[in-house]
Amino acid sequence: MTRAIGIIPARMASSRLPGKPLVPICGIPMVGHVYFRSKMSQALDEVYIATCDQEICDYASSIGATGIMTADTHERATDRSAEAMEKIEAMTGEKADVVVIIQGDEPLLVPQMVDDVIAPLQEDPEVMVANLMSPLKNHEEFEDPNEVKVVVDKNGFALYFSREPIPSVKKGGKDIPMMRQLCIMPFRRDFLLTFNNLPPTPLEIIESIDMLRLLENGYKVKIVPTESDSYSVDTPEDLAKVEQLMENDPLLARYA
Repeated sequence: MTRAIGIIPARMASSRLPGKPLVPICGIPMVGHVYFRSKMSQALDEVYIATCDQEICDYASSIGATGIMTADTHERATDRSAEAMEKIEAMTGEKADVVVIIQGDEPLLVPQMVDDVIAPLQEDPEVMVANLMSPLKNHEEFEDPNEVKVVVDKNGFALYFSREPIPSVKKGGKDIPMMRQLCIMPFRRDFLLTFNNLPPTPLEIIESIDMLRLLENGYKVKIVPTESDSYSVDTPEDLAKVEQLMENDPLLARYA
């Protein structure tokens, strides 16, 4: 039986939307939406919130979540999550088999997305890490540098990630796959530590995409397609869009 835990890394210091994790959406802070929805996953044994900000940790306690305080020096969600994982293990006396990093700025995530992206690690011992991908709706999203695009090989492993449109549209084809990465990332426990021990790589730095560190070092990233929609919140405009979509969301009634 695979033991899987979810870790939601969150920090107040967002350059484009300060205090982002605690910004209310339909009366509930953003990180709260992510936590409640992640808890609905059938594949996770427990969900934690990892932060360097006391106010986020206090909010976690107020909703019955366990907040894990981490260093304020982390620049990557993977670093913060790895520190939190080791603290959770020390606290619980249990090691997880799989650690799922769930970004705290995707408040519309669907629990099935978490279940789906963990499945390859449960089914295939050779899979070390996975990501979700979903279709982009239009060329405006395809050209948006805030959307991380991904292309895959015929076996469903990532070939490349970019903030630029990939593949090229210059040939004018009608069936260009416009796919984006969704930030729910399950790692095998020890492989998360392996990842963090690798130095940042040139393409990772250029694109500001963590997964490129793995591709540049010859590791494979399994990509799981989903039709479920989720929106990351990076700007006030994103926030307004998500709040409108959230108003009629059926999962709100299931928060507990």
